Amino acid sequence: MSVESEIRRLLDLMPASGRMLTKIISKPQQSKVIDAPISPPWRRNSRPIYINFNLWWKLPKRQRDLLLLRATTSLIGIKWLKPNLYQGITVAGLVGLTVQTAQGDILGMIVSGGLTAIAAYQIWRSNLSVQRELDADEEAIKIAFRRGYNLVEASKNLLDGLEASSQLEGRFSLNFTELIRCQQLKKRANISPIGVPDIVKTRE
Repeated sequence: MSVESEIRRLLDLMPASGRMLTKIISKPQQSKVIDAPISPPWRRNSRPIYINFNLWWKLPKRQRDLLLLRATTSLIGIKWLKPNLYQGITVAGLVGLTVQTAQGDILGMIVSGGLTAIAAYQIWRSNLSVQRELDADEEAIKIAFRRGYNLVEASKNLLDGLEASSQLEGRFSLNFTELIRCQQLKKRANISPIGVPDIVKTRE
């Protein structure tokens, strides 16, 4: 199978929102099998999913499917404009900064700019939380279910794909978030009765 035909197949696998918001790009020079970096808010409709197809072909099709769905749900799950406290503070800070700049108030500019930066940082952190990573796994499994997988099978394939990708990338161990994800997936796949405590899910 060629890269182009695999990309077409993966696009068909995606939910409609994934096809609209993301773009699959071949990137043979990257060390990761698949990478879906967080895109800034001004790139709402072109969030890239980079795939090293030289490594990608070494994974079974079912693992590839779940890794692709997981990358897709990770990107479409980013909420830059979802109303919350920190986004309200960011907007207020930007308005205040604009007013203070127009008035030439240096102290006001510093305060407004600092407030904006702190609130924007909190928004960024919320998109990197463990809970958001677990939510992306959950959503990928749900989409796989709609594509004909059963829930246990989908969980197992995502788990196996995550662990196999680490080996293909030459990594000897998973990072903290990946270990947490694996534990939750083991529970969903009926491999382990132990899930992830809520206190760990809220870690950022």
